Amino acid sequence: MTASLDLLVLGNAIVDVMARTDEAFLVREGVHKGAMQLIDEARAEHLFQVMGPATVISGGSGANTAVGAALLGARAGFIGKVRDDELGRLFAHDLNATGVRFGVAPAAEGPATARCFVLVTPDGERTMNTYLGACQGLTAADVDEDTVKGARHVYLEGYLWDPPAAKEAFRKAAKIAHGAGNKVALTLSDAFCVDRYRDEFLGLIRDGSLDILFANIHELKSLYQTADADTALAALRQERGLLGVVTRSEEGALVVSGDDIKPVPASPVREVVDTTGAGDLFAAGFLAGLARGLDHADCARLGAVAAAEVISHLGARPQADLKALAGEAGL
Repeated sequence: MTASLDLLVLGNAIVDVMARTDEAFLVREGVHKGAMQLIDEARAEHLFQVMGPATVISGGSGANTAVGAALLGARAGFIGKVRDDELGRLFAHDLNATGVRFGVAPAAEGPATARCFVLVTPDGERTMNTYLGACQGLTAADVDEDTVKGARHVYLEGYLWDPPAAKEAFRKAAKIAHGAGNKVALTLSDAFCVDRYRDEFLGLIRDGSLDILFANIHELKSLYQTADADTALAALRQERGLLGVVTRSEEGALVVSGDDIKPVPASPVREVVDTTGAGDLFAAGFLAGLARGLDHADCARLGAVAAAEVISHLGARPQADLKALAGEAGL
């Protein structure tokens, strides 16, 4: 089958609701500055009413990766769950408008569409309150077999490993992808996520479910339960048939395949404003590079270019022309 997508992402469908506010608002609403808190639907509705003017945009880690890849010219698709409500329709429209194919049927009932309230104080600090809602209702039935077969790379967001039904969706997608000769990637997402599911993630690596693993160095150390980066990297090198892509903030990235380790420097950035989305956009660049047939080192360089752009401003959505930036970097 001829691939119709370069990248298909399975992840949390979350709408980001971003607003500038002041310290007094955080105190008045009992919000812990700089933290990420999970909230219920009633609290979400309350914050939406009192937070003032906001920018509303489709978000979620995996969706950010899909958008970044699309902006770099890759044919990208997304599988995630929203409710048939105002924010669910906004999420679908926004994602499709960026060039990411999203056609999963919305839930007709149940929890509302997930949203993350991002409150930015004058000092640039971001405080997040997240209602997961409908995004945790993804099931295997939402994974269309033909769509997966037609995707050269399937990318799984580790954050969505919590709900049991979503795990089945991941496993179904991986099985279909491999049956069609396509590649499967997983991002570990967060060190706390790894702490919860270490054995299951290692199981996916070792039973052949994964071809590519994305992690930052903290997540990798958590995976192998070590405080030493070299020990974690040595363990990663022992995973047969796995391509490891490890980010290390300002130290750049490492592409690991058995005994072959390729270091790639971080791209220069004038000012780091907000690191949210850096890992998402790095993965977007790397996977877009694979779609273009670049070697692994150049894929990582393209990822570094995309990550450098997104950390130079507030928000996890690129504001500059990523294709132009790639061209300036010789990619």
